[in-house]
Amino acid sequence: MNHPSARGPRYRQLPLWRDAQRLLLQVELAVRDFARYHKYTLGSELRQQAMAICRLVARAAQQGDVQRRVVVLERLVWGLEDFKIRLQLAKELQAFASFAQFQALAELAVALGKQSGGWCKKARSVAAQASRQGAGAA
Repeated sequence: MNHPSARGPRYRQLPLWRDAQRLLLQVELAVRDFARYHKYTLGSELRQQAMAICRLVARAAQQGDVQRRVVVLERLVWGLEDFKIRLQLAKELQAFASFAQFQALAELAVALGKQSGGWCKKARSVAAQASRQGAGAA
């Protein structure tokens, strides 16, 4: 059976989704090695933010209305910025088992930021064009 729904939701084929999933998995693995004090504070926040990033990617991909998609994508971009701030704090607190662990997460976060920023910019352009066409028709 080659029906699209047989492969799961459409967002699962997006490179952004795959990277967000990889980020979530790597956060889970990294937080396991955090000291107890950081595991249940900063580690918990990193986990929650990584999960929120995955949810926002899925919601943006499923959003049919362009204006609403822009709103979700803007939340995604800001969520990634917040994640990077916490990630940097964890590095400064030496919560990671190694610099390589931090570096892998930072590189993923930067890649996700670029992808989501580009998608957001494109969605804003499409939304602006749609509103101009709607205004011209009125």
